[in-house]
Amino acid sequence: MRKTTYILAGVALAMLPLTMQAQTQPQDTTLVRTVVVEQEYTPDIRDAAKVNVLPKVETPTVSKKTVEYDATLMPSDNIPAGTMQAYTGKETQDKAKPGYARLGYGNYGNLDARANYLFAFSPKDRLNLTFAMDGMDGKLEVPETDKKWNSYFYRTRAAMDYVHAFNKVDLNVAGHFGLSNFNHHYYRNKQKYTSGDVHFGVNSTDNDMPYRFKAETNLMFYERQYSPFTNGTAKEGIVRTKADVAGHINDEQLVGLSLGMDNAIYNGELLKNHTDLGLNPYYLLQNDDWKVRLGAHVDLAFGFGKKFCAAPDVQAEYTFSDSYTLYAQAKGGKLTNDFRRLEMLNPYGLITGQPDATYEQLNAAIGFKASPAAGLWLHLYGGYQDLKNDLVLAPYANMSGVYPGSASAHTSNIYAGAEVSYDYKDLVSFSASGLYRNWDTDKERETIMLPFKPALEANFRMNVRPVSAVLVGIGYRHIARQETEGHKEAPVSNLYLSGSYEIFTGISIYARANNLLNKKYQYYQGCTSEGINFLGGVSFLF
Repeated sequence: MRKTTYILAGVALAMLPLTMQAQTQPQDTTLVRTVVVEQEYTPDIRDAAKVNVLPKVETPTVSKKTVEYDATLMPSDNIPAGTMQAYTGKETQDKAKPGYARLGYGNYGNLDARANYLFAFSPKDRLNLTFAMDGMDGKLEVPETDKKWNSYFYRTRAAMDYVHAFNKVDLNVAGHFGLSNFNHHYYRNKQKYTSGDVHFGVNSTDNDMPYRFKAETNLMFYERQYSPFTNGTAKEGIVRTKADVAGHINDEQLVGLSLGMDNAIYNGELLKNHTDLGLNPYYLLQNDDWKVRLGAHVDLAFGFGKKFCAAPDVQAEYTFSDSYTLYAQAKGGKLTNDFRRLEMLNPYGLITGQPDATYEQLNAAIGFKASPAAGLWLHLYGGYQDLKNDLVLAPYANMSGVYPGSASAHTSNIYAGAEVSYDYKDLVSFSASGLYRNWDTDKERETIMLPFKPALEANFRMNVRPVSAVLVGIGYRHIARQETEGHKEAPVSNLYLSGSYEIFTGISIYARANNLLNKKYQYYQGCTSEGINFLGGVSFLF
């Protein structure tokens, strides 16, 4: 009962303000109307952001992953090694084959044998072995007669060359062997030259060093089986030492000194032991445009030969437009007439006395080099050469027959030449050169010194590769001799063809035909060359 009373009292108190407001409100009339506006109650709720709301449900997705392959040499232990292996090699350019060999034979008993192999033990160790043998065996005409003689000439060469590269220096050890077997149509019926040498050398390779150097020692041996000096074997031993040291002044300039010394020892009493010493101080300037060398050769002889000689060593080159070069030079120096050079001059010419060295007193020239287009190269030049004690070896004829002999004199020549070559993508290659010389010597020595001097030398060669496996070449060599007292020796005139065909990878057949015009001429005075001759064989790369 009491609870009900409280409820009713609360309701009455709540209704009291409304009743009072209605009682105080004036009564509406026709002209006046009271309007009561009541605003809806909208309470502010603090921290409304903290009201918990359920998150939006999103459809689940699956992300893609990169596929990873097993690149090990054995992808699975369950598969035997070698059954399935992953490719792990890198694509690289084919390297040149380290081995080469060829063997050919032709008429006149022509023989051509070559072999070479390069052992690359490591990036710092390299060994190269070489063997070569060539020659002929057939009937040739005796010069200036109608007689025939059974001529043969075989050369054998072998070499070993080893290089070890240290961090800043290369060490080079090499050895060479040579053997020449041939016969004469005069003096003696046969001859044999044997040569050999051992080489030790060092060469600096670090360009950051303030100086550079190279030095070598060569122990050389040469033997001529039949010699007029000893009525038997003539032996020559030479210790040849060379050195060059240069120091940089700055990045473009350096000064240096080259040294050369020969200690020659002979058997018998007619050949004198001697020592030759050569000094070559020089200054070198080199930059993008200029290359200038200023130096001199000073040569001394002890025991035999001219005691003192000197010659210039000067050259200047100027390069413009990156591929055009003008140059001028004035050079010279000693040409030692040891047994090796005598064989090179004329293997058939036997000397009758110990020859002094030939000295190039001056070789002055000016020239122009250019490469106006890719693969094209031009060279024009001309100059003057002066030779003291110029040596010639030749057989001479008298009333009783032909005998070997040697002669020397002061000679000089004015020369002019040109060279051009062009290569196009290993498909076509072309080269041509010509050199004209006008020789002069003492009048009384002309008929001895000049008959076989080259007055005009011309060379032409062109190679064409119509398909990758075929190479065809044609060439011509011409050497016109100096005219003396209205007489002129027959010129060398050799027209030749060559070709090769790769039948399998690394295996080719080759052939060459020489003297297609069937001309009679002499490369060396005293020996007529072969007529039309050919040679063919097989070559291998391995």
